[in-house]
Amino acid sequence: MNKIEKLIYDLVKSNPKLKSTIRNIYQSFFDLLPDKDNFSIDPIIVKEGYFFGFHDISPFSIDEKYVLSNKLEIPLRMPTSKDPLTVGYWDEDLNIFTPVKQTFAWNYHKGCRLQWLGQRSDKFIYNDIVDGHLGSSIYTITDKSIRNVDYPIDTVSPNGKYATSFSYERLNRYMPGYGYICKDEPYFDEPESDKTGLFLIDLEKNERKLIVTLNELAQTNSDRTMIGAHHYVTHTKFSQDSERLAFLHRWTYDNPDKRYSRLITCKLDGSDIQISATTGMVSHYDWDSECGILAYCQVNGVDGHFVFNDYRMKTCKRVAICLNSDGHQSYVHGSNKFITDTYPDKRRHAKLYLGDIDSDNVKLLADLKSPKKFQSPTLNMHWACDLHPRVSPSDKYICFDSVHTGVRSFCIMSLEDILKGCEI
Repeated sequence: MNKIEKLIYDLVKSNPKLKSTIRNIYQSFFDLLPDKDNFSIDPIIVKEGYFFGFHDISPFSIDEKYVLSNKLEIPLRMPTSKDPLTVGYWDEDLNIFTPVKQTFAWNYHKGCRLQWLGQRSDKFIYNDIVDGHLGSSIYTITDKSIRNVDYPIDTVSPNGKYATSFSYERLNRYMPGYGYICKDEPYFDEPESDKTGLFLIDLEKNERKLIVTLNELAQTNSDRTMIGAHHYVTHTKFSQDSERLAFLHRWTYDNPDKRYSRLITCKLDGSDIQISATTGMVSHYDWDSECGILAYCQVNGVDGHFVFNDYRMKTCKRVAICLNSDGHQSYVHGSNKFITDTYPDKRRHAKLYLGDIDSDNVKLLADLKSPKKFQSPTLNMHWACDLHPRVSPSDKYICFDSVHTGVRSFCIMSLEDILKGCEI
């Protein structure tokens, strides 16, 4: 955003309806002007009609022999409980897609939480309807077997032993487009229920334990914005050593579009809760290899990308200061570089960047059109396509979702070549 856009955004961001109205009018004006071409620093492999979902997990197997993907079966509209999504995987050359099964537990932003089971290159898990209720399924490539888990998952620990879970029905009400049209145990009549919150699943034993309740979250370092609010948990992720969990604690009132957020970490049993030194807003984050966290958040009233040096999140520094709009981060492994994106700008172009925490510099990797038909028209019709960049285990590739061809697509481009020839 330029300085004027940033000023106006800061003035209206507390009023979501006004913010959306101004954005739509502003973008509609620029729709009348000649547009610029799509740009990418390296050729993009595009698989139209496929997508993956969020930025917090990678579709690449640890040996990069397979690449997970979802295949769309419906036109551009919100999915119903009877609309399937085909789950499968590509070969390493991205020539052959092997469909595995159809699931009815999915959305556009986070897919069905399709992901590899820890460091395994032959097993993956995804959310599914199991025996008529919401659960998850583990698929083994070698023998084509499926093992059901009684609970839905959000993320799997790097060691493959555990997964996180929460109420997807509650999430769907208070953050439309991110949950599922399903029935679980949302406890809607309890704004800060002690019966739900953050769960830990033992995948081998098929057991689930409530480790942090919504009531506990609402009573810990509470402030006036939490009083009478509806609380929920989302965006969970394990640290790379599988010792801690991070998640977003969010709360809202009757208008789900206006919400408050804070980033929290804890041990796997729910103890040692640590709350980020943020002020009302955290949107996206990623763990580094040393249990530090990079997040887009607000600190002392300033929005930006901030690095927290450890899981306690008491001190931080702002990085990539020139990127003053929200983004989805993924670390380049074992380095102080990261990939992030932006939401569509006034010309409805989304951008992909490589950032360097040490130098504070960024490099533009792609600038891609997001046609207006992919702009979510209402809060409950949330079908926008964010780039959600993800890095492969060897840092050889970046993959992301894009609509720059006019079709929601799964995209891959080289990162290896960029890192070799790039100084930022």
